[in-house]
This record gives sequence, C-alpha cells and structure tokens, in this order.
Amino acid sequence: AGPYGMVLVTGPTGCGKTTTLYAVLSTINSIEKNIITIENPVEYRLDRINQIQIDPNSGETFAGVLRSILRQDPDVIMVGEIRDLETAEIAVQAALTGHLVLSTLHTNDAVTAVTRLRELGIPSFLIASCVLMAGAQRLVRKICPDCKEHYQPEERTLKLLGVDKSPPGGFLHGKGCDYCFSTGFRGREGVFEILKIDSDIQNAILADKSALEIKKMAVEKGMKTLLDAAIVKVSEEKTSVEEVKRVIAPERF
Repeated sequence: AGPYGMVLVTGPTGCGKTTTLYAVLSTINSIEKNIITIENPVEYRLDRINQIQIDPNSGETFAGVLRSILRQDPDVIMVGEIRDLETAEIAVQAALTGHLVLSTLHTNDAVTAVTRLRELGIPSFLIASCVLMAGAQRLVRKICPDCKEHYQPEERTLKLLGVDKSPPGGFLHGKGCDYCFSTGFRGREGVFEILKIDSDIQNAILADKSALEIKKMAVEKGMKTLLDAAIVKVSEEKTSVEEVKRVIAPERF
C-alpha cells in the first residue's frame, strides 16, 4: 500500500479479519510511525501501538473516538469496523488527508466491500480516490494428516464448484480419527481474495458500476476469487471439496 489511503478487509464474524489487520500492523510497525487502533474489544496487545478500546456503554462510538484521535497526528489508523455513515465519512476523510486507514466490513467478497461504502452514503468519487485495495477472506479447515485418504467427491458438487479435473494426487478427505476427534480436520488455513484498485477499477467505481460488473472486470484483470483460492487449497491437498462447499459456496447448492 502507498503512504496513505484505505485498505479494507471483509468477511463474516470469526473469519480472521482482525488477525489479518494485526499482521499488517506488525509488518509496518516501526518506532518512526505513530499507529493508533480503535477496537471493540482489543483482542491482543501489540508493542509500540496505541490501542484504544471503546466502551459503548459509556456512549463511546468508533466515529467519536476516530474524530478525537485525528488530533494526535497518527500515521496509521486501524478502525475495528465501519458500520455506519459517520464512521465511514471520517475514515474516508482521514484516508484522503495523509493517513493509512485499515478497517473491516461485513460483506461477502472484496468487491462488495467497495460498494458497501456507496450504500452507506459515501460518494463514488471519494471511494475511487481513497480505497487502495479490498480483501475478502475465509478460514477452511485442513485435512487431518493422520487419517487423510483418497475418495471421489460427488460429480454434482464438482460441477457446481467448477472443478473440471482432479488434483495430481487425487481428491483427499479425512475419514476421522482420535487425533482429530473424528472430524477429519485439524487446524485451519486462510483463503483470500484481493481486489487492487487500479485506474480501470477506479473508473468503474466512478461510473457507479454494479458489484457484479466490477467483479467481472477484476477477474478479467487477473483477480483470483475466494472460490478460485479455495480450489487451489484442494489441489494442494490441504482441504476437501466438501469444506470448500461449506465455507465458500453454500449458495450454489
């Protein structure tokens, strides 16, 4: 990301959005940077970062705290979640005035993170000017290494997921054992979809194109969707077709 602008991470509750933002903050953290976070709650402490936990019971809001911390001359701001127009407006203004702003939204994919700002009431020209990238993520369970075995998924499932050939080693799943408590899975791994806002995508946002149209353009320019990324995990023998169906594309079934 450049020196300033907005980076959005999106996905359902519990998919690791905050962990991803913490990883980004840890990567860019340095003694020269003034980094401030606004969270509800602070999930774990980061060295040299000023983390503020808001207390909704006392009337504090993301928007109110965000407005006050802008007076502290931060270089980087993490806002736990953008859920209303007021927070979105201040975050956009911060991103346009020399701050790197990181935040999360509850949307299904990367493109709808951008169009959600529009739905909240942010003008398209401001969205196109300030958003650097949007990322969507999910967590898929990893096949248990102690009970993995070859199997053949249902043809209908493969067809609906767009899988037209089997991985080099064939399809795997976990049959269940004592080590994985008979689930067939141990551990989880992230699956990511990254939308980079280049000049073409900016123009599509300015033209008020729909999320579907912007996504089609992004895919044509090489964006890997969540489903694409999950199918790669299947081919790498890390997860099963059924897990992809459950986490990434339940609406197809």
